[in-house]
Amino acid sequence: MARARALLPELVGFAAAGAAAYVVDVVLFVWLRGPGGLGPLPAKALSFVAACSVAYAGNAAGTYRRRAPAGAHATRRAARFAVFCGINAAGAAVQLLCLVVSHYGLGLTSARADAVSGAGVGMALATCLRFWGTRTLVFRVRPGPGEVGRRDT
Repeated sequence: MARARALLPELVGFAAAGAAAYVVDVVLFVWLRGPGGLGPLPAKALSFVAACSVAYAGNAAGTYRRRAPAGAHATRRAARFAVFCGINAAGAAVQLLCLVVSHYGLGLTSARADAVSGAGVGMALATCLRFWGTRTLVFRVRPGPGEVGRRDT
């Protein structure tokens, strides 16, 4: 129970960064498709990268600021950002897979079923994947000198 309580601020910070990224994704996509005049795929690709950037910045500066090494080299930050984008792409793939299984595999073809599978079940599973990946692969705790398996909570 104490571990779950210690995890709560991290979950809240992660959710806040994700919510800001979601807003950026939707607003930028709609603008790029409309006044921006781009097709759906380039617009989504650009809005996805922008949203990943916002989520990464929010997590690095907020949620996981104690885990990020101070003054990390630019190459290290770029690698961390690339892994972060990969995790987010995997999350998007999970959402799409849920939709494909529901719509084409199970034959649940109504708009409501698509919304439940893609934006409900898929989003929940993708968020779990993103949280785990961000926490363990992007902003993982590295033991300091003389420490074994130290965890920041």
